[in-house]
Amino acid sequence: MKSNRKVRRFWKFFAGLAACAVVSCFLTTPPACGQATSGPVRITLDEAIQMALQHNHNIIAARTAIDQSLDLEITANLRPNPTLVGDWEYLPFFSPSNLTGSYLSNQTEIDAGISYLIERGHKRQARYQNAKDLTAQTRSLVADDERGLTFQVASLFVNVQLAESTIDLAQQDLKSFQQTVDISEHQFQAGGISENDYLMIEVQLLQFETDLESAEMARAQGLSDLRQQLGYESVSADYDVVSAFDYLPMKGNLEDFQMQALQNRPDLRAAVQGVTAANSGFVLAKADGKPDVTVQANYTRSGGINAMSLFASIPLQIFNRNQGEIARTRSVISQMQEQQAYTNGQVLTDVKDAFEGAKSNERIVLLYQNKYREVAKKSRDIADYAYHRGGIALLDFLDAERTYRAAELGYRQTLATYLLALEQLREAVGVRNLP
Repeated sequence: MKSNRKVRRFWKFFAGLAACAVVSCFLTTPPACGQATSGPVRITLDEAIQMALQHNHNIIAARTAIDQSLDLEITANLRPNPTLVGDWEYLPFFSPSNLTGSYLSNQTEIDAGISYLIERGHKRQARYQNAKDLTAQTRSLVADDERGLTFQVASLFVNVQLAESTIDLAQQDLKSFQQTVDISEHQFQAGGISENDYLMIEVQLLQFETDLESAEMARAQGLSDLRQQLGYESVSADYDVVSAFDYLPMKGNLEDFQMQALQNRPDLRAAVQGVTAANSGFVLAKADGKPDVTVQANYTRSGGINAMSLFASIPLQIFNRNQGEIARTRSVISQMQEQQAYTNGQVLTDVKDAFEGAKSNERIVLLYQNKYREVAKKSRDIADYAYHRGGIALLDFLDAERTYRAAELGYRQTLATYLLALEQLREAVGVRNLP
């Protein structure tokens, strides 16, 4: 009987453990219950840009400049603090015997007062306005930093796409040429080709293997560099990119792009705001040239008599009228206006250069797509067919193979250059969505 009770207790204990395990399986994440994991994170270009804008440490640090400028606005808008003054005169420190209540009441003097600086010329309003103008300019400068970061991320993203496309090409070429090597080995063993021809074909295989290794290294380095811009901790080490590496026709004309850039470029907006801030700085300098008034009210008790005194003081502007700072800020206005004019021209130049570069690369991409890729492939296929049937020499076959590989690699590199040119045009215009 005792043995049966022990058995029943054991099974109850086992059932309890099983129930806990089932509940735990439901409460834990899917991989803990034996379900398949989702695999490495794959991000699109738009997702990469958003991750970089949120997690890139340099851009986060740059944004603190906005907070610092807002803090300076608070300081600029503060009023002067009043000053509390007081004194107790004629205390008998050197005649302690006179230290009596009657002496302190009738022979000493007590003064207590408060003074306040009255700012003239609307100084506080001028300081505050100048601080706000500088904050607006700071926001635009940070937005320009974000524009530059977006271009860096897009460029690195395209480089990774190029590397992965090159890997795909190298794998196809390696697989295709491996078949040629296998066929040539049978032909050599059967006496169909010479040993020298077979060795030349086998050595050629090294180039395909080297191309694959170089492409894989470029992809690994590209992903590493891109991860640094995304924010190193924001993605796992085994992440990957996912986007179509295809030709996208460019629409729109130069004039429209330039007009868009003049409206959207944050560096041009910052230059315009720099002129505004310089003007408010000039207004502040003139306000600082106005003398301030200090007023003070004192209570005095002397000889048992209570009295009130009022004071006021103002500097005489005989020598210092802040004329140097007024002249300097006037020169700053001219400086900012010249920089605005230069930036305006730079924006138009950037758009034109990017537009012409994109158009030129687009024409080359279309040459590959519409003609030369097909010509190179057809030439390679003909040479392959003819060589294996004794119609052409080995060197001619290898030359056709190299020409095809160079054409395909050239097309991918040209496509990447074109996509980078589009990204440069987006950066020059200041918007992601082009017509």
